[in-house]
Amino acid sequence: MLDLSNFYSFAINMKFILLVVLISICSFSFGQSTLKGSISFKNETVPFAKIQLNPGEKNVLSDENGDFEFQNLPPKKYELTIRATGFKEKNLDIFIDKDTSILIELESVYQNMDEVVVSGSLNPTSKKESVTNVEVYSNKFFLKNPTPSIFEAIESINGVRPQLNCNVCNTGDIHINGLEGAYTMILIDGMPIVSSLASVYGLSGIPNSMIERIEVVKGPASTLYGSEAIGGIINVITKPVVNANTFSADVFTTSWLETNVDLGYRTGFGKRANGLKKVDILTSLNYFNYSTPLDLNNDNFTDITLQHRISVFQKWKINRKSGKNFSIAGRYLNEDRWGGEMNWSNEFRGGDSIYGESIKTERWEVLTDYQFPTKENIRFTTSFNQHKQDSYYGNTSFQAEQMIGFGQFLWTKNTNRLNLNAGLAGRFTYYDDNTVVTEISDSNSVQNAPQKVWLPGIFFQNEFKFNDRNKFLIGLRYDYHSIHKSIFTPRIGFKTSNDKHQVIRINAGTGFRVVNIFTEDHAALTGARNVIINENISPETSYNANLNYENKWITEKNLFIGVDANMFYAYFTNRIIADYDIDPNEIHYENLDGHAISRGLSLNTKFNYKSLKSSVGFTLQENYQVENGIKTNQILSENFSGNWSISYSFQKIHLSVDYTGKLYSPMRLPLAGELDPRPEFSPWWSIQNIQFTINKWKRVEIYGGVKNLLNWTPNKFAPFLIARSFDPFDKQVQFDTSGNPIATADNPYALTFDPSYVFAPNQGIRGFLGVRWSIK
Repeated sequence: MLDLSNFYSFAINMKFILLVVLISICSFSFGQSTLKGSISFKNETVPFAKIQLNPGEKNVLSDENGDFEFQNLPPKKYELTIRATGFKEKNLDIFIDKDTSILIELESVYQNMDEVVVSGSLNPTSKKESVTNVEVYSNKFFLKNPTPSIFEAIESINGVRPQLNCNVCNTGDIHINGLEGAYTMILIDGMPIVSSLASVYGLSGIPNSMIERIEVVKGPASTLYGSEAIGGIINVITKPVVNANTFSADVFTTSWLETNVDLGYRTGFGKRANGLKKVDILTSLNYFNYSTPLDLNNDNFTDITLQHRISVFQKWKINRKSGKNFSIAGRYLNEDRWGGEMNWSNEFRGGDSIYGESIKTERWEVLTDYQFPTKENIRFTTSFNQHKQDSYYGNTSFQAEQMIGFGQFLWTKNTNRLNLNAGLAGRFTYYDDNTVVTEISDSNSVQNAPQKVWLPGIFFQNEFKFNDRNKFLIGLRYDYHSIHKSIFTPRIGFKTSNDKHQVIRINAGTGFRVVNIFTEDHAALTGARNVIINENISPETSYNANLNYENKWITEKNLFIGVDANMFYAYFTNRIIADYDIDPNEIHYENLDGHAISRGLSLNTKFNYKSLKSSVGFTLQENYQVENGIKTNQILSENFSGNWSISYSFQKIHLSVDYTGKLYSPMRLPLAGELDPRPEFSPWWSIQNIQFTINKWKRVEIYGGVKNLLNWTPNKFAPFLIARSFDPFDKQVQFDTSGNPIATADNPYALTFDPSYVFAPNQGIRGFLGVRWSIK
């Protein structure tokens, strides 16, 4: 008889195994999910976009309706990368554990090709529509080469150079197109609060954490901004409070033990019915410390100045029911810096045994912007600041205080054809120091007489829009200086453009500048040179013209090309000249009996392709003065400068690399006498940097790199930088009956102590390491 028991057992086991397999297959199938999506831009579908899914390296194209689909996806976290011609690459993180549908909005490349600017007209307008050429640099641009202050950061901008004025205390100013720093107006949110005394000593304390972008206007801007905007403006636009991160931190240090901390914090209080807070508050703090003296060039002087600085900025945005703007901002700066002989300490401050330059600065600023709740667009802006300086240059004391109050009513009227700005402005400057500048004397006594200058003004500027392509600008400003009386500064401009991104601009105008020598020229105080003011100095006047060509292209393969070219020309009368050549022991200041010229051309280019981004630019310029038929090149003004920034992102390993640099041609240098053995012209020189950034995490970046890759320092070019650094008080110098130094065995070149032979930083190669962290 056939025994079926084994067969039945086998069949039952097979059924069980099949059941388990089927259940497993069903479970696996039901564990798979589908991802569907649609890609659009401003409610328009984006067809044939490439969508990449990682992990798994799956790729699909969106169809003609912008739709796409991924099937059989196990539950996990995925990264989507979307690329489409004419649009910015977009990356999304998404967790999928069930069937999912998403809508993806892309950002056009052209959106970032036309930034919003305010510096050309005092009102927000697109860069393409602005008659004035305004260069825009975002906060991210300056992160490619991290620096502790704006003064150093703007070196990355073509045609702009932070110029050091002293080998000892490392103070400086900002040159635009080769013009001295006194011709550059520094604004914060359009307010002229960094000027005169602060133009030398107040630039280093503006926290990078508060910066949204920096706008640069090269050329005449006196019609809108008045005195000191004769060569151009640098407008620091602070972050809108509501858009700032709840918390941000940027901390880095270098191998020279320079430590910089930037912190930002946003908070607020009160709530309105629309969900907005009644008041939003942004606080930024900058702390910088360098306290390790180094003397690598062996002249017994510190190579760079030691600094201890803290700066606090706070901005209040009051969200009114009317929606009109009302903001209040303030900044406080406290800085203690010194440079000098290596064995100097604070006990030698002001003495004549060991040389040191010690500068203590305390400064506060308040800015307000109030828009009236009226149908007409009327704003009232104010700024107030006080700047105190307690300083010693060797045994020369310079004690100064400056207060500036500024107020401006601005009325703006926009129609289809007109864009009118009209305003009333008033500026009061109080200035006092311990020099002859603020003294009055008679036969019996010498009395202190602080300067009190009123500068009220009225201005208007109108843009006539002929059609969508052509605009004409006309502007006029009248100021009444309480000392120099009436000053007129007219301005005209024309812009034409095509339907795409080609723009041609022509601007011309005049400018004026009132000079205070001791607040603007550090050389008037440092070293042993005597200051000779030959006459009552009159305001400078300039006549300027600028031609700009701008164009942008994007190819079908997403290659972006941008070109911005400028030709500039400025003719100066009454220019104030610091003459180092009359007497090596003196600096003579007087109005030029002749004229001065500043002219040249510059070119900025941008190339972006996939993960590669680059900007390359150069400036060719000539700055000279003509007196009695003799042409003389301006001291410390290069004829050529070039800059570049090349960035590449390795997306798979979350690494980006930034290579930045500047190149300068020779410039004329201030010699200390006819026998001075140092070269009269600097060599070609370049500062280059590289940075590596790891951005694997959403809110954290780690970065590091090397500054001054070529390890270039000016001491490699000259036998010495500081004249007679071993005798800073000229105790061993012999003089003739006219006060000129005599050549002796101890002083074969007939020199006196002079640290003004400076054209580049003394700081060589160094590494840096930092971290950025933000909380949205």
